[in-house]
Amino acid sequence: MARDRVRIWYDSKADYLEVIFDQRPGFFRETSNDRVMEKVDQDGNVLGFSVLGVSTLKELPLEVAL
Repeated sequence: MARDRVRIWYDSKADYLEVIFDQRPGFFRETSNDRVMEKVDQDGNVLGFSVLGVSTLKELPLEVAL
C-alpha cells in the first residue's frame, strides 16, 4: 500500500518552516496571517504552506484557513 508523503523543512537561521503535501508546480500566496503563506497550484488547490518566525510560537497556537 502506497502512502502519501509530506515534505517538512525547517531553516533555523531564517526561522522558517515549510510543509509541502504535494510536489507539483505551484506558487506561494498570502493568507490572512502575515506569517503564513500557502502554496497552491494554478487551479488554487493547496499544495502546502510556510510559516515565518516559528520559534516565537510558544504560548498560543497559530491558526489560519488554507
